[in-house]
Amino acid sequence: MVNWEQITIIEGQGEEMIIKNASVYTEDGCFEEKDIYIAGDKFCDENGKGAGKEVIIDGDGCYAIPGLTDIHFHGCMGSDFCDGTIEAIDTMAAYEASVGVTTIVPATMTLGSEQLYKICETAAEYKKAQDAGEKERKAIFCGINMEGPFISKDKMGAQNPAYISKPDQALFDEMQKKCGELIKLVAIAPETEGAMEFIRENKKRTVLSLAHTTADYDTAMKAFEEGASHVTHLYNAMPPYSHRAPGVVGATADSGAEAELICDGVHIHPAAVRTTFKMLGEDRIIFISDSMMATGLEDGDYSLGGQAVKVTGTLATLKDGTIAGSATNLMDCMRRAVLDMKIPLEKAVKCAAVNSAKSVGIYDQYGSITAGKTANLVLLRKSDLSLYKVVLKGQVL
Repeated sequence: MVNWEQITIIEGQGEEMIIKNASVYTEDGCFEEKDIYIAGDKFCDENGKGAGKEVIIDGDGCYAIPGLTDIHFHGCMGSDFCDGTIEAIDTMAAYEASVGVTTIVPATMTLGSEQLYKICETAAEYKKAQDAGEKERKAIFCGINMEGPFISKDKMGAQNPAYISKPDQALFDEMQKKCGELIKLVAIAPETEGAMEFIRENKKRTVLSLAHTTADYDTAMKAFEEGASHVTHLYNAMPPYSHRAPGVVGATADSGAEAELICDGVHIHPAAVRTTFKMLGEDRIIFISDSMMATGLEDGDYSLGGQAVKVTGTLATLKDGTIAGSATNLMDCMRRAVLDMKIPLEKAVKCAAVNSAKSVGIYDQYGSITAGKTANLVLLRKSDLSLYKVVLKGQVL
């Protein structure tokens, strides 16, 4: 029991924190009325609290969910991961934290090797600084999603065709060397020359994801058998599912692989999102934003991977009309999945916070409100799922 007479109730920073009266998302995938205890930057059991000053936050009328993890986005607030600068990552990490995305794995694009090397070197520098405590109040940078250049020109989407190449082990090895093994996912078109060998060679080093591909069902299944286990933005940049040619979508369903979904209301019809949940189940779906630099800003002209992009509302397109990522952050995607697409909140949270963290191997530290894990959480108002508070590493933003 909390002795309210001995505690100053404030909303700010403190070494210890109690969040009361919220409906808390548990590791069982349901909501439970209970208190949340934080000591320093970690969640703790009540008995694990120290004797310092306590900060009380009243979460009445709110859901408490783990901070979200976006494993596939390119930029926001006018910055792009491929800018290859500390300032760009800083801007992105600050914005993502402000909307409740507390752990991030930004994505590269199909670019030349020297540009990719610079991005990797910058990522390693940023990670070192953040680990040293120099990037407080920013989303935690957890790795790189390598989207391209090992893709198909026939399904390149908004990727630059000038740099598309067959899988190149030397390029990947050098990128991993320069970033300190931070590459958590690699996109690959399995029908390309050398793809199966690349999957076999690297399946224990990173997550291999089928992406930007013309692969048929048999080719996709072969890739999964060789060691691929992930699919990049399911339905997009791949052949459509049909009853005679189920393609990558059908192979994903049969293989047990996990798949990304962009629930921004542009990339996938709400009915297709609901059908995917019936087909794959909530444990195999990962919500991503695939956001580009216009996210968080007004409509206008921007760029993605060196190509001009026009943004109107939530729609981002190249000059030829090709969809060029999204202009929606992951929290808004999750919110839209619940409110507009009628996905139950419990399932949506699992797809945006739990499955994503598990996919890139960080669930031991993030992705649930569990004693011992980093204290990242979001309070959402029950009335409309709007943001009430974000707690990052035990501090209220």
